[in-house]
Formats: sequence, structure tokens, C-alpha cells
Amino acid sequence: MNRKNRHIWKIYVLVLGLVIFFGIFLGIKFFNFNKSTLIEISVVPDEAEIKLDGKRQAIGKLLTGNIQPGIYELEASKKGFETYTEKIEIRKGERFTKEISLKPLRFDLKFDSSPKNANYSLILSDGLEKKGKTPFEEKISAGNLKLRLSFTGYNTLEQEFFLDSDRNEFYYLDPEGQLAHHLFNIESVPSPKGIAFSPNNKEIWITLLLNKKKGVSIFTVFTGEKVTDINLADGGGVEIIFSQDGKRAYISQMETAKVFEIDVQLKKVLRTFNTNSAWTKVLELSKDGKTLFASNWSGDDISEIDLEEGKVRRRIPTVDTPRGLYATQDGNNLYVAGFGTGEIEKIDLKTGKGKIIYKSGGAMRHIVADEGNGVLYVSDMAKNVIWKVFLKDDKVEKFVDTDVNPNTIDLSPDKKILFVSCRGKNASADNYYIPGPEWGSVLLFDAGTGEILDAIVGGNQPTALDVSSDGKFLIFSDFLDARLEVFEIPAYNLLKKGNGGRGKIYKNDLKK
Repeated sequence: MNRKNRHIWKIYVLVLGLVIFFGIFLGIKFFNFNKSTLIEISVVPDEAEIKLDGKRQAIGKLLTGNIQPGIYELEASKKGFETYTEKIEIRKGERFTKEISLKPLRFDLKFDSSPKNANYSLILSDGLEKKGKTPFEEKISAGNLKLRLSFTGYNTLEQEFFLDSDRNEFYYLDPEGQLAHHLFNIESVPSPKGIAFSPNNKEIWITLLLNKKKGVSIFTVFTGEKVTDINLADGGGVEIIFSQDGKRAYISQMETAKVFEIDVQLKKVLRTFNTNSAWTKVLELSKDGKTLFASNWSGDDISEIDLEEGKVRRRIPTVDTPRGLYATQDGNNLYVAGFGTGEIEKIDLKTGKGKIIYKSGGAMRHIVADEGNGVLYVSDMAKNVIWKVFLKDDKVEKFVDTDVNPNTIDLSPDKKILFVSCRGKNASADNYYIPGPEWGSVLLFDAGTGEILDAIVGGNQPTALDVSSDGKFLIFSDFLDARLEVFEIPAYNLLKKGNGGRGKIYKNDLKK
């Protein structure tokens, strides 16, 4: 072999050696990769949290291969269960698997119902069933529970919930056929005159008429728990509205003819406006949020308040005993409900001059609007009617008949449902300060057709009423019972399919 060939051979052998070396190296790496550590930990219940040394976290199942060999603290926990802890050893190349079942703790479960002695079926987390009649009180293991309540003449109620703490519930069974579901009551609320859900739907604001200790009480939406009270200069509150951005609330005070501006978050009075009139009631904001209108029951006028200046810009004369108000979106007109002789007035806000567009001879009380469809709805307490005003030409027609003394009305956010609170018959012709011979009611109408969608029998004088901005909840006050009732409202399409709910039979339950 010549010198040149020997040189080529040496290069060949060197390259071959390098290829073999790297092949063996990569093979070892590949072999070790396939033997890398794998950890799989699962927990029941599957919502439990898993931690390794307080760092790696997962819910229900932990699956990882990116971990060094060693001793680790394993922890699995969930509210309502005993926390599981264990030291585990992870070895290189090992597949570590573990299944953990947390031990449930036991909690006091209590529930009762209206009506009393309802039949219950309670399915426990282990599948066992308990049956009996309300009330119920027992220690129960944590987990998913299914409750079914039934009573002759009432809708069956089914609830599912996860028990992870002591629980004390009160359930309302709805009269058979009723579509709106009664969630809970808030008791001991003296003279609840006005109600409004906060714009974020987390709070319920209640004005308390002629109350020298507190003018407003505030509760949580989902539980009815008291948040706080607000003192309005040692006087009560009548009506309440919120600014469009939800940062300010405006509350009227009848006895002093004042309006209070309140910081919604801080629950503090920021400013007080004198309306310079008498017995201020309903409030309305212009659509640009710069002007506040206040109807003055005894002053027979409207105070127009400049919110930037904080002063009354002018007082606009109106029909006798003005109450309900609606300011049009274009800022040109203000509609007024005249309680004294049943007039609907339209005021030109540029000139301040009013024109009576309709007179029923009754007692117009409240106005709500659907400008998208060009209509207003106006309640008439004396005629037991809801009137419909067509904004295009201001023509007025009867929309629906109601129960006795319809007062507060509201529209669902989609404008498809009209809610009407009816106080019921007074004790006598000149006395409405004590309970009358029948219960009041809250009626749900199709805002387009006037068809009744459902009916709720309330307490003594249902008065204040509001619907949450998401359309899910209804609240109204039983004025003479010092009580608030909170309901869950089905979607319009479900109400529409409900054959009128209790609309055809509820009147049988009005008489005491």
C-alpha cells in the first residue's frame, strides 16, 4: 500500500470511529430519554388541588415527566375534605403513579320550606337516598347532593349543590304553574318605597319612606345579606336611580324636597340638592347624564337640576300632582304622569311649555319607555290600566287591564316583558295605611301583545319593583309587610311557551 492510500485509509478509520462514537452516545441518550421519570397522580374528588413541595400544582390530576429524582412532599386538598399529605420518593427512570381518595368531612345540613312539611328526597354523594318531610337537620358528608322537594298543588323544586360547609337553607315552592321562581325574602325593611338593582347587579338598594334613622338600606343580590344603611340627613327616601356609569346614585327625599347624590362604591353622600319645591318624588336623568329632573308632588312642577353646577336651573310648571317622568333620548321632550286627574303631559324642554296629550280622569303613576319601538307604558292606579303612548304621534291607547291599584312598572332589558306591581284593594275608600281585603300581585305581560305571561301573588301592597339589568332577577316590596321578595325570571322564550303561567288562575288566591 503506497503512502497516499495509507493516508486515505487512516482518515476513513477516523471518520468511522467518530460515527460509531456519536451513534453510541445518541443511542444512550435515546435510551435514557425513553426511561425518563414519569409521574401521574389523580385525586377524588376530581376538583381537588395537588401540590408537590408546594410548587407544582394541578386540579384533579397531575401528570409530569420534568422532575428530578428525590424526596417530595405530596399534598392533595379540597374544601370540605381532610387534607392528604405524604412524602414520596421519585427515582430516576421510574414511572410513579398514585390514586388518592380524600376523606369527606361532615357538616350540618339544615333546610326548611314554604309550604311546611314538603316531601323531600336527598341523594347523598355516595348514592344513598334520604326521604322525609321538611324541616330537615342532620350531619352529612361533603360532596355533590341532589335535593327534590314536592307538595300537592305546587311545582316540584330540584336543587343540586356541593356541600363543603355548614348550610342552612329555606326553599320556596312555587304555586303549580307559576314560571317565576321565588328565591328568598328580605324581612324587617320598614316602609320600602323604592327599589333598584345596582348597575353591576351585585346589590339591592332600598329607599325607606319617612325614616329618620336611615333613608337607604343596601343588601346583596344573591343572599339578601345586609351591606349597610345610609342616613339621609335624618330623613327617609322615596325613589332611586343610578347614573349610566354606575358610579352615582340619586335619591329623592319627600319631606324636605331634596335630592341626595351618593358615591355608589363608598356609600357616602357627596352632594345635596334643594329642589326649591315641595314633596319631591320621581327622578329622571337626561340621556347625556348632565341634567336631573325631579317631580314635585305638592309643588305641581318639575325641578330641572344642572348636575355640573349642582343647582336648580329652572322649575317647570306641570299638571296636577306630577309623578312619573321620562326624558326622551334626543333631549327634546319630557313626559310627565299626572296623578291628580290622570293626565299625560309632554313638555318641550327648549321652551318649558307643556301639552296634555291624554286625560283618563284616573291617576297616572309611573312611566317606562321602549324608544326602539317608539312606545311608552304608563300605569293608571285609578283605572287599573296600563296605557300605551306612541311617540311618533303621541296617540294613546289602552294596553292591558290590571289588578287593583297598579303602580310601579318596569321593562325587561330586551323590552319584551312588562312587569306591573298591583297593590290590591285598599282597606277602605279613604284608608290605605292598613292591609286591605286582598293580597297584591305582580303581573308579567308580553310587552308586544299584552298577553299575560305569568302572575305572582304578593303580600300586602306590592309597591316598589325592579328588574336586574341582565333580566334574571325581579324584586318587589310588600310595603305594609316591611318585606322584599326576590324572584328568578325565566327567559322570554320560556315564558312565551308557558301557557300564561298562573295568569289564568291566580285571581282565586288574591282574596284573604
